[in-house]
Amino acid sequence: MVERLLRLAEGLLPSRGYLRKWVPIAIAIGVVASLAAIGFTIALQLSTSFFLKGLAGFTSPSPAGEGGEEFTPAKNLLMIPLVTALGGLVSGILVYTFAPEAEGHGTDAAVDAFHNKEGVIRARVPLLKIIASAVTIGSGGSAGREGPIALTSAGFASVLGKLLRMSPSDRRTALAAGLGAGIGAIFKAPLGAAILAGEILYREDFEVQALVPAFISSVIGYSVYASVFGWQPIFISTGQYTFHNPANLVFFGLLGVVCGLVGIVYVKSFYRFKRFFTSLDMPKQLKPALGGLALGVLGIFFPQILGTGYGWLQMMIQGDFTMLPLLVLMILVPLKILATSLTVGSGGSGGVFAPSLVIGGMLGGVTWMILDSLRLTVDIGPAPFVIVGMMSFFGGVGKAPIAVILMVSEMTGTYSLLVPSMISTVIAYVVTGRHTIYSSQVRTRAESPAHMAEYTVPLLSRIRVRDVMTRKVKTIRPEKTVKEALKMMSENGFRGIPVVGDGEKLVGMVTLSDVLRVRPEMQDSVKVGEIMSKNVIVTYPDEPLHQVFEKMTSYGIGRLPVLNSPDGGRIVGIVSRSDVSHGYKTGLENLLRHQQAEDH
Repeated sequence: MVERLLRLAEGLLPSRGYLRKWVPIAIAIGVVASLAAIGFTIALQLSTSFFLKGLAGFTSPSPAGEGGEEFTPAKNLLMIPLVTALGGLVSGILVYTFAPEAEGHGTDAAVDAFHNKEGVIRARVPLLKIIASAVTIGSGGSAGREGPIALTSAGFASVLGKLLRMSPSDRRTALAAGLGAGIGAIFKAPLGAAILAGEILYREDFEVQALVPAFISSVIGYSVYASVFGWQPIFISTGQYTFHNPANLVFFGLLGVVCGLVGIVYVKSFYRFKRFFTSLDMPKQLKPALGGLALGVLGIFFPQILGTGYGWLQMMIQGDFTMLPLLVLMILVPLKILATSLTVGSGGSGGVFAPSLVIGGMLGGVTWMILDSLRLTVDIGPAPFVIVGMMSFFGGVGKAPIAVILMVSEMTGTYSLLVPSMISTVIAYVVTGRHTIYSSQVRTRAESPAHMAEYTVPLLSRIRVRDVMTRKVKTIRPEKTVKEALKMMSENGFRGIPVVGDGEKLVGMVTLSDVLRVRPEMQDSVKVGEIMSKNVIVTYPDEPLHQVFEKMTSYGIGRLPVLNSPDGGRIVGIVSRSDVSHGYKTGLENLLRHQQAEDH
């Protein structure tokens, strides 16, 4: 019986060779990512104690799973903008002096490295990201831990990939696994983080190759981290929430629409501020300080916008709206968007996941309060709306609806809201459309440089030479002089001309380099037939473009004459590298149009 089960498992699981390779690598990535998460958490605690608590005498509330500290107003309100500006200054100096790619929210840089840099992240980036982000968040910056730990753990995985001399494909997989491991550890959400590792890379696709390594590394990362900081979820729910009334789906659908519309405002605002700070004519190191100063001024009047904001989420989940009445919440939503744009959009180092959850939770609270005032939520408390709002908002702006549902379920310790969260999150995802907080995401795998080769050959194999070749070919006779050949090349911008004999049959090829080897005083007397290459690489109208591309790359040539048949030898066209490129581009556009038509 056991043997039968093992044989069945072998058929379902990846090959033994695949597992032998990736299991130890994923375990190593998980351990390193967990250590990075532990180090980042300690650094953040120390930074918060020094900046907000020490200098400003301010304590932001924390969720029950992270100590449950009570809110303490600042002893000196004027210290708040000074502290936030100081944090921005220190972060800006660190980042822009030593590792500019560590600026901003981190996850986007990891996604960019996956798609455009063959999974390579410089070795100095992870450590600098930890320090700069701890300073930014610890001084009150409106940012989160997801971006920093994503780039940090992905960076360590990238360094490991370089040490092990991995191929670019494997290095990208390791990077994604590292991203998932770090997030799974620091948020105590291993399942959702493993899914996020494959989902966050695309707006409408999934990186399947990263799934198994991400599962392993995320579990290891979570296990090590939780062994140090405890196994309880970040947010503690006071009750069990059950879904038992389908009519309530209308209200959760409405919440999805609200989250989607506000999500569009969030994305547009964030990148508008990012462009504004980029355009400022001042040293880059000072821009996060300017953003921090503006944030601090707002924080004097609305301290709820400072830091991650998780403590305020905990209050709403527990139904405590004493400090968060309806009017205040309605003001805090745009202010939290502004605060995040000032912090991260100015170049400050921190993530956008935490602010997104907080904004979504606030929208859930606002929606519940309005519906409750209309006596439409008789059997629903505020917590389900807050939790589903957290999921829906990030699911829309982050283009990771599946992962965020799982992550927030793990972070709150409740799985009973899956049905309303699915409805609300999908609606928010659809409403936000192409708007995403991660600008480095691409739409599908077909558009990613990471999978260019994977899609190029199958696509080119479907296109024939006749579909792209130039049919009107300028040719030259072998008895023509080299001077005449040079003139033809100069007038037409050619680097090579087919040489034809009787019946337009190809007899050779003369190139610009052949012509230039003839001394100028001899060009009137030397014939083309004397210098042409007779062993010509050719193609045929029915040959697929991937074979043409192989010939061009193998022999280092830029164009091939097209003959009517192997036996006939009559030239009927010519195909160049640009023709192949144009054919590929057209084929890809047609494929994407077809996919979009199927989606709709």
